Amino acid sequence: MSITAQAPKSPPAPGLTSAEVEQRRRDGLTNDVPERASRSVRDIVRANVFTRINAILGVLFILVMATGSIIDGMFGLLIVANSAVGIIQEVRAKKTLDNLAIVGQAKPVVRRDGAAAEVAPQEVVLDDIIELGPGDQIVVDGEVVESELLEVDESLLTGEADPIDKTVGAPVMSGSFVVSGSGAYRATKVGKDAYAAKLAEEASKFTLVNSELRNGINTILKVITYLLIPAGLLSIYNQLVSSGESWRPAVNGMVAALVPMVPEGLVLMTSIAFAVGVVRLGRRKCLVQELPAIEGLARVDVVCADKTGTLTENGMRLAEIRPVGASPSVAGDGAAANGAAGNGDDELKRVLAAMAADDPRPNASVLAIKEALPDTPGWRPTGVAPFSSAKKWSGFSYGEHGNWLLGAPDVLLDPESEIAATAQEIGAQGLRVLLLARSDRPVDAADAPGEVTAAALVVLEQKVRPDARDTLDYFASQQVDIKVISGDNAVSVGAVASSLGLTGGEHAVDARKLPEDRDRLADVLEQQTTFGRVRPDQKRAMVSALQSRGHTVAMTGDGVNDVLALKDSDIGVAMGAGSPATRAVAQIVLLDNKFATLPYVVGEGRRVIGNIERVSNLFLTKTVYSVVLAFLIGIAGVGSQIFDYESIGYPFLPRHVTIAAWFTIGIPAFILSLAPNNERARTGFVGRVMRLAIPSGVVIGVMTFIAYLLAYEGPDASETEKVQAGTTALITLLIIAVWVLAIVARPWVWWKVLLIGGSITGYLVLFSVPFTREFFKLDPSNVTLTTTAFVLGGIGIVLVELAWWVSARLRGEAHPLLPAAPGEEV
Repeated sequence: MSITAQAPKSPPAPGLTSAEVEQRRRDGLTNDVPERASRSVRDIVRANVFTRINAILGVLFILVMATGSIIDGMFGLLIVANSAVGIIQEVRAKKTLDNLAIVGQAKPVVRRDGAAAEVAPQEVVLDDIIELGPGDQIVVDGEVVESELLEVDESLLTGEADPIDKTVGAPVMSGSFVVSGSGAYRATKVGKDAYAAKLAEEASKFTLVNSELRNGINTILKVITYLLIPAGLLSIYNQLVSSGESWRPAVNGMVAALVPMVPEGLVLMTSIAFAVGVVRLGRRKCLVQELPAIEGLARVDVVCADKTGTLTENGMRLAEIRPVGASPSVAGDGAAANGAAGNGDDELKRVLAAMAADDPRPNASVLAIKEALPDTPGWRPTGVAPFSSAKKWSGFSYGEHGNWLLGAPDVLLDPESEIAATAQEIGAQGLRVLLLARSDRPVDAADAPGEVTAAALVVLEQKVRPDARDTLDYFASQQVDIKVISGDNAVSVGAVASSLGLTGGEHAVDARKLPEDRDRLADVLEQQTTFGRVRPDQKRAMVSALQSRGHTVAMTGDGVNDVLALKDSDIGVAMGAGSPATRAVAQIVLLDNKFATLPYVVGEGRRVIGNIERVSNLFLTKTVYSVVLAFLIGIAGVGSQIFDYESIGYPFLPRHVTIAAWFTIGIPAFILSLAPNNERARTGFVGRVMRLAIPSGVVIGVMTFIAYLLAYEGPDASETEKVQAGTTALITLLIIAVWVLAIVARPWVWWKVLLIGGSITGYLVLFSVPFTREFFKLDPSNVTLTTTAFVLGGIGIVLVELAWWVSARLRGEAHPLLPAAPGEEV
C-alpha cells in the first residue's frame, strides 16, 4: 500500500480546558458506557431467585405445608440454598472481574489544558482531543485533527481487510485500532452514540451463552420438562385417585414423586463451577472477559504463540552495532549504555539515537536502542515512515543528514546477499538483528524505500523467559501442540524455539514461502511448529487453516499485528502489557504478562468442564430413576383400577427423597465440582452424560420398584409395615446410587475414597441412631426385608457396572478402574 506525503504539520491542538470539560460533564456529554457490562447485584439476585426450578419446588413446598407436615418440607431449603450459594459465588466472580477489568483497562491519552494525560474511557467528553499511536484502540467516534502517516484497521467493524490511511479531517470509528503512524482526533460522538459502544457492551457481558456445555444442559432440561409432565400427571392421578389414601398422605406421596425429578442443583453447580473458576483465575491476575472462554480453553488442542513477549521477555538489550564490513564487537554484560554498542561508528550511533528519540511510540527494539544511546544529536526529521508489521521497516529523513531505514535485513536487502547471510548467522544464535541502512529518497516517498545501502547490523539480545520451557513441557504432556508464529527472522525464531526444546524448532519455516491455499497451508501447519517472517494477515490465515482441520485454537499475542488472529481464534489470549487493541479483542488477558500462567488457565477450564460433566451424571441419574419409579408406580396404580387388584402408593415421603440426595448427590456433587480434573474436554457432552445416566437411572428405578413390591403388604397394612416397605425400597435405592457416585468419582484417589466412605457412613448413622430413624421414619429392623434390599442393591450394582462397561466399550474407552490421571492426586 503506497503512502502519500503528509502536509506540513500545524501546531498540536491544545484540547479542552478544565472548565470546558466540567461544563460538558454537567451537560451529560460524556462517554457514559459502563466500565464493564457485568450484571448488577440486583440482576444476579433476580436470576438466582426467580428460576423455573425454584418455582416448581416452591409450589410443591406450599402443597406439603398445607398438609401440616413441616418435616417433609425440608426440600424447601433447597430453594434458599440454591439461591444463596448461586448469588454469593456470582457476586464474588463479578467483583473479581470488575476489579481486574479496571486494572487491565486501556486508557486513552487526552489533551486538556495543553497537556496530555491518561484518563479512563468513561471520562472522555465530547470534543476531547485524543492522541493515537500504534496499537491504540479508538474509544469513541471522531475526526482526525493530526496525522503522521496514520493507518487504522477497521476490519473488526467493516470487514475491510487493508488498513486505511487517515489524513486530517478523516472520520474514525470506535472499535477500530491504529496499525501504524501517529496522530490525534477530536471526539464527535461519545457514549451510546458511538459506533461500537453497543457491540463492546454485548461482547463483555457476564454470560454463559454460546457454550456447548450450556447448550447441552439446556437441551437436557427441555427433555426433562417433557418427561415431567406425563410422569407428574400419572403420579398425581395415582396418589389422589388410585391409592385410596386420604388427601394428606396422597399429597405427600405425590410431592415425594415429583421433587426428585427436578435436577435442582444442575444449573446451580454449573454456575458455581464457572464462577469459582473466574475467582481462581483472578488470583493469578487472569482476566476472563467472556465466561465461555473457560470452557473453550478446556477444549484447546493447539496454542499459537508469538515469540516476543511470550517465549521471550518484553525487554531487550542493545548488544552490538556492527558496521558493514567490520568485525564483531559485542559488549560485555557490564558495559555502560553508550559502550553497549561496542566500537560502532559514531555517526551510526548518532543516527540510531536520533531515530529512537524521534519515534513517538517505540517498540521493544527501539526502546532498547533508546536506552543504550540516550544522547541525541537533536536533528529535525523532514520525513517519517512509521513501522508496521506488514512492511517490517521504519525510517526517518533528516535533510542533509540523510534518509535512514531500520528494519529486517532479509526484507530491505536481497535475502541471498552476504549481509543478509551474516544477519542470518547472528540470528541463529537466538539474537534479534536489524539493518540500519541509507535510502536514496525520502522515507515518506510513495516508492520508498527505493535503493537501499546497508550501513550496519544492529544486534539485540532477547532474554528467554525462565518458565517458558516448563510451560511448553506442560502443553506437550497434555497433547496440546504449540505453534510459534513470529514476525522475526525464521532462523532467530527457530533458535529460540530449539533452546526451549520445542520439537521442530530447528526447522523453522519462512512464512514468505508458505502457500496461500488454505488446505495446503493446513498441511504445512500440521507438520511444522515454528514460523518466522509471518505477516498479520498470515497469522489470521494460519488460525483459520488450523480450525479447518478440526482444531480448537488458542492464540496468544501482545502486539497490534496479533489483533486479527486473536479475534478469529477460538480463544484469544492477550498480555496485560500488550496494546490496547489486543486486550480489547481477547477473551482472556494475562495481567501479569506471564506465558506460564496459561497452563493454569487451561487446567482451570478442564477442571470446570470435566467436573460439571461428572456432576451432571449424578443429577440426571436421580432424575431418570425418579421418572422411571413414578411411571412404574403410576402404571401399577392405573392397572389396579382396570384389573381390580390392590392399589399401590408411592414408597417414599418427601423427607426420604431429601436424605436420598444428601450423600449421593448434594454434598458429593459440590465437592466433585471443585476437584482437580486435567482431562481435556471433548465434544458430545449430552451423549456421554446420558449414556451413563439413563441405564443407571433405569436400573435404580426398576430395582427400587421390585424391592417395594416384595415388601409392600397392601393398603391395609399397618403403619409399621408401610414404613418398613418404604425403608426397604430406600435402602435398595441408596446402595445402587452410592455405587453410581463411586463410578462417577473414578479414577479413585484417597480423597475420593474418603468422600464415598463418608457418604456410606452418613447413611449408616441415619439408619442406626434411634432419633434419626424416628425423625425420618426409617425402620430397617425387619431382617428379611433389609436382606432383600441388600441383595437387590447388589444386583443393581452389577447391572449398573455392566451398563457402564458396555457404554465404555462402545466409545472405545477402557474400563474406568484405572490409576488416577495426573493432577488428580491432590
